Amino acid sequence: MVETLPGQSWDVVVIGAGPAGALASLDLARRGLRVLLVEKRRFPRWKVCGACFNGQAQVALASVDQGHLLESLGGLPLRRLRLGLGGRQTCCALPPGWAVSRSRFDQALVEAAVSAGAVFRPETTAQLGPASAQTRSVSLRQGRQQQQVQAAVVLVAAGLAHRCLENEPGAHTRIQPRSRLGAGCVLAGADHHWEEGSIHMAVGRRGYVGLVRVDGGSLNVAAAFDRTFLQETGSAAAAAGRVLAEAGFPALPQLDEADWQSTPALSRRSTPLAGHRFLVLGDAAGYVEPFTGEGMGWALAAAAAVTPLVLEGAGSWEPALERRWIQTHRQRIGRRQLVCRSLALALRHPSSARGLFWAASRLPSLPQRLMPCP
Repeated sequence: MVETLPGQSWDVVVIGAGPAGALASLDLARRGLRVLLVEKRRFPRWKVCGACFNGQAQVALASVDQGHLLESLGGLPLRRLRLGLGGRQTCCALPPGWAVSRSRFDQALVEAAVSAGAVFRPETTAQLGPASAQTRSVSLRQGRQQQQVQAAVVLVAAGLAHRCLENEPGAHTRIQPRSRLGAGCVLAGADHHWEEGSIHMAVGRRGYVGLVRVDGGSLNVAAAFDRTFLQETGSAAAAAGRVLAEAGFPALPQLDEADWQSTPALSRRSTPLAGHRFLVLGDAAGYVEPFTGEGMGWALAAAAAVTPLVLEGAGSWEPALERRWIQTHRQRIGRRQLVCRSLALALRHPSSARGLFWAASRLPSLPQRLMPCP
């Protein structure tokens, strides 16, 4: 049953308590806005993710006085990329980053938002409703119980396959042709071949697998596979084992017993990114296959960037706000996604993949050049 909320009217309703939604809630609540954060899943929860935080993510966290968070959670510093392709490996330098488990990070960010004054309601789905001149309605559901609330601004940060905008005219998500599916798990007690401080990236002909040590010593596994490859191998564990073997990495017997989670198709574009009294951010705004923490960086950077528009829109909404958000998102997120989109396409072709591997083996600073600092 949905608990009685302290009032039916909010300055901001944020749908989705992942990194984008939680950071936006934190920033807006600490500025004095009445914020309701709703999340369809129970917390704490784990999600398929590389668990890596790059420079863009760190800058976004620091902008809301959370620059200490990754280290305080026991995060492990990242400095290297160990790349495997065609049975060979090479090591490259990475810009300084962190590895932190998503379950701990997401929970900590939500707790920080609540401490700042946001109200959090997990296990609650949300649907964007009709708009008036001053507010946007949001329908909340928990089990069989429903409740309507009003918000001056709604932030939709509900993830890849959200359905929050089903009733919004023109809302559409276009999945890119040949988009890969994501899968991941966490392994406890994996051998010491997978050292701390490195992202281990195994690149195969029909997918890739990333592995990184996180707080507590467990090994986080995040992968992307062609749909047909998953069908042929029969499971994400079998597909991951095949890719690791192709890359020349040692076998991981624990993969077969692991609790795997999967994602919908990764590469997609969503429209609209904004409408009357709502803005879309995070994975809900569109996604591209990430490699070394880019996905977390995009989500957190978008959350930090949305604050000025929400503060303005909570007072008086103008269509110009919608255009400004689309432009801001394109400049701060869309351009960075082009790098990953180009890299993903290159790695699908054996000749270009070998060329990238050859360049990385002779120019260890190549990843730093491909992943510019914020």
